[in-house]
Amino acid sequence: MSLPGSDATALDDLLREVADAIGTPAYVYLTDAIERRLSELRAALGPWFSFSYAAKCNPNPELLRWLADRVERVDVSSIGEFRLAQAAGWGADRASFTGPGKRTAEIVDAVSGGVGEMVLESLREAVAVDRVAQSLGRRQDVLIRLSPARVPKGFGDHMAGRPSPFGLDVETAGDDLRRIMALRHLRVVGLHIYSGTQSLRPEAICENYRIFIEVFRSVCEDLDLRPETLVFGSGLGIPYHDQDNPLDLMAVADGAGPDLDALKAEPRFRDTRLVLELGRYLVGEAGYFLTQVTSVKESRGTRIGICDGGMNNHLPASGHFGMVIRRNYRMHRVGGGAPAEKIDLVGPLCTSIDRLATGVSMPRIEEGDLVAVHSSGAYGLTASPLHFISHGPPHEVLVEGARFRDVTRGWYLGQEADSDRGSAQDPGQTHQASDVATVGLD
Repeated sequence: MSLPGSDATALDDLLREVADAIGTPAYVYLTDAIERRLSELRAALGPWFSFSYAAKCNPNPELLRWLADRVERVDVSSIGEFRLAQAAGWGADRASFTGPGKRTAEIVDAVSGGVGEMVLESLREAVAVDRVAQSLGRRQDVLIRLSPARVPKGFGDHMAGRPSPFGLDVETAGDDLRRIMALRHLRVVGLHIYSGTQSLRPEAICENYRIFIEVFRSVCEDLDLRPETLVFGSGLGIPYHDQDNPLDLMAVADGAGPDLDALKAEPRFRDTRLVLELGRYLVGEAGYFLTQVTSVKESRGTRIGICDGGMNNHLPASGHFGMVIRRNYRMHRVGGGAPAEKIDLVGPLCTSIDRLATGVSMPRIEEGDLVAVHSSGAYGLTASPLHFISHGPPHEVLVEGARFRDVTRGWYLGQEADSDRGSAQDPGQTHQASDVATVGLD
């Protein structure tokens, strides 16, 4: 969905101010937009779910701090994310720890640190957590992750229904489940499924939830388990490309609601907490990647804009993060203008795969122009090869109401600004923007 005229003007004014005050390339995160998305989620799915934020999609420390008072739980996938969440104000008991490659040292740190639940991906991992808990004189709460036999069509990535490192295959999990239940230093408090991501089709999401419910019922009956928690991997997608239609969230609620009501009506699940784990749907559309065109050239009949940020800063936009066929992200020239013409946009790297857009239609691009790449609040910076060719890191800017500030995570490691970072000022300095109150989701 395109921004209305007044919102688009306010957004562009903000992005220009960010570029002038802090520099480019930069990620810009709008907390007002996240707040609105969270309100939409609570209105549509709040009758059944509490929410867990998947930190892997964007673990910026100040964003985590802002979310800590607004989202019930956080899911981490490394001990580093666990520590970031704690430093940002999330209590350890509000965290779950997923991931198929947990090392012993990470398990020790998480259990000794009071993590709420360890999410078990295998029997081998369960035994490892049990041994650690025993050595620490504890009994650790755990969720068992399950891998369903199928995932409906319509998801961008499948993490089940095929050979997978994630969770126990439901077809053959019986013996392993019983062995996990018998481990004395674990307390199985529930089950976890996250089997598909990035779906824009409500019917596919609802069918996936029905698969979850069927698996939860079957496993809980077999184990005689009255779960405290059942985690539903959301799979809620966002529109990245011009051809994409935004997800109809109320259609998901209407389609899945009767099945969720029926589950909660059963005695076994009456007191169970249902948790929706999500990341990109909450913060993805609230982020923009802002880059400046450093030069423009003509090559064999094609106009090419060379930008100060590219694949090293935003791997997904370059098409190398799960895309089979590369498509341009939605983007615009800050300040608009007319008429439109096609241009290729590339980054500063010495490789032909550093490409932000191919034949994208925008008002004529000239040297010094700013380009904003939409839907960049999730899986942008942290999914990118930041150190490739050793350009400086992009800034991260958090916009709260009419104020913005540099929250670049490098500053939390005590790094100094370098000459390749543009016109960076004090990273803790708050800037007053002229008018950002009406800026919404893209």
